[in-house]
Amino acid sequence: MFSGQRRKPSSGLTNKDQTRLRIEKMEAERRERRLVMEKRKIQRAAEAKANLKAGNPGDIDFIGMIRKWREERAHKAQPHRSNASIDDSHCQPALCICVRKRPLSDKEREKLDHDSVTVLNPTVWVHSAKLRVDGITKYLDHNSFQLDHVFDETCNTRQLYESASRPLLEFCCQGTGGRATIFAYGQTGSGKTFTMSEIQNLLVQDLFALLSEELMEDDDPKFCTHDNCRVVISFFEMYGGCIQDLLNQRQRLKVLEDGKGEVIVTGLSEREANNPQELLDLLAQGNETRTTHTTEANDSSSRSHSICQIMLRDIKNDKLRGKLSLVDLAGSERGADTKSHNSQRRAESADINTSLLALKECIRALDKNVTSGHRNGEHQSSHHVPYRGSKLTLILKDCFTSPKAMTTMIATVSPGASSTDHSLNTLRYADRIKEHKVGSTGKRSATMVQLKRKVDRKKQSKQLEPDSDDDVERNDRVNVSVDSDDFFEASMVQEKSIDDNVNEEEEQEKGQEPQLENEEDELRRTVDSLLDQEEAILSLHMKNIHENAELLSEEGKLLQDIQRPNVTSSDIDEYMDALIIILDRKEDMIINLQEKLGLFRVELLKEKDLSARVQEQH
Repeated sequence: MFSGQRRKPSSGLTNKDQTRLRIEKMEAERRERRLVMEKRKIQRAAEAKANLKAGNPGDIDFIGMIRKWREERAHKAQPHRSNASIDDSHCQPALCICVRKRPLSDKEREKLDHDSVTVLNPTVWVHSAKLRVDGITKYLDHNSFQLDHVFDETCNTRQLYESASRPLLEFCCQGTGGRATIFAYGQTGSGKTFTMSEIQNLLVQDLFALLSEELMEDDDPKFCTHDNCRVVISFFEMYGGCIQDLLNQRQRLKVLEDGKGEVIVTGLSEREANNPQELLDLLAQGNETRTTHTTEANDSSSRSHSICQIMLRDIKNDKLRGKLSLVDLAGSERGADTKSHNSQRRAESADINTSLLALKECIRALDKNVTSGHRNGEHQSSHHVPYRGSKLTLILKDCFTSPKAMTTMIATVSPGASSTDHSLNTLRYADRIKEHKVGSTGKRSATMVQLKRKVDRKKQSKQLEPDSDDDVERNDRVNVSVDSDDFFEASMVQEKSIDDNVNEEEEQEKGQEPQLENEEDELRRTVDSLLDQEEAILSLHMKNIHENAELLSEEGKLLQDIQRPNVTSSDIDEYMDALIIILDRKEDMIINLQEKLGLFRVELLKEKDLSARVQEQH
């Protein structure tokens, strides 16, 4: 047989037959795929119809992923805990952070926005819809925030009021000069004003009920009643740096500070209300007079901070026995949402954001003061409250600096998928205010707890002076969380052990004590240095981001200018020179940040080594 002769297939089929079979197989597979696709289209159409009927239109794939995620974790939701008695100041938190999610609006349904926020008390989740780098594969980016209370769209305002607002009203009615403040914060159109209006109506009814003698459960003479107190209300707004009286034809007011450091709003009218209807009428008058404008996010956006102060004054001497401030903050916006604003709207947005940042720092300082006061058994402020950062915080100075102050922040979020960035910003703002310290289980925190207990034991044995306020503040900054009862119990056990074995311990530590103290002091200094460097790096990083944005705008202008027709060689030279300057500036920023990160890494290694040595010696 010749080597070049073609061999016939062993099956007896020719090449044409095999090709025909393969083609038929491919056609059968194609028909099967088409049938599957048709079935899938019918299923997706049915799902889209069901979602639309349920009031949750949008991308079917993302809605399905979110539904599956919720079904797997539905059991993790917890009931809202009941508030402790107001007589126990340790059980009632001085700072309460709540989140309320509103239902999807008609405008969001028209945009085919799906529900992207899940509430599982006390945690709220934001599901950001993302596409992978291939541009086709869909996935969800889940972000969670754990706060005091979170309420979904099925919860009414009464449930939120009972959990977070009514305790503040009862606190003010005790007649001890308490200052309570309720803030409503969130993006434009998220339901802040609606929530605050509902809370105002509920507060009015309960306020006069609490002041009725028939409902008093005790005979405490300090408790406010209709016989010893009168209800007074003032209502004003802050708009564009100006203060306007909403109960007196928007008359301009001034904020002054007297010789005693008390902040006074000169010319502010106070109206007395003798019954619930009079107080409701005054509230309605103030809310109707408030400044609103159309923005890109909302047709009637509140462009001012409204402050309603309900005061209980003594009938005999007009002394303030309790004050409840209801603050409806202006809607927060991102810079990207102000692109169609005029200069006035942009100035309003800048002023709003400045006051919100100052407010956050004041509330954080208030939480630190209460936390350190409970830990040290004191009630005076040990942390500086930066209330002069804005007019809003200056007016509310007594709410931040008073030792008898309670605050509730209600953060409202929109559920629409197009508002996930806004919702994340709102929740980050609320989360940073709270500054969770409980439950820190990292190695670094554990080491610092052991170090603090060791140093305190030595100071007790040697009868040294207690830590200064600066040391207490540093311990707070590294998020060391120690339960006060456990701490003092451990200290007493250690003190007894020292008394029983003082001679033996002194002999054993005689040679090691100087070295140990030196290493502990060095560890403290290293931790302080780390915290300072961390703040410097964050500030520098933020500054670089802003400067990069400005440089990016300059680059865009350069490109737009160089791409115009009839460009000359001199224009190209100027373009190159300007671009070199921009690139050099970017390089300097990167190098500076890298140098600080390198120093920070060296300090981290040093702190790790010192912590290990101190822990071994303990």
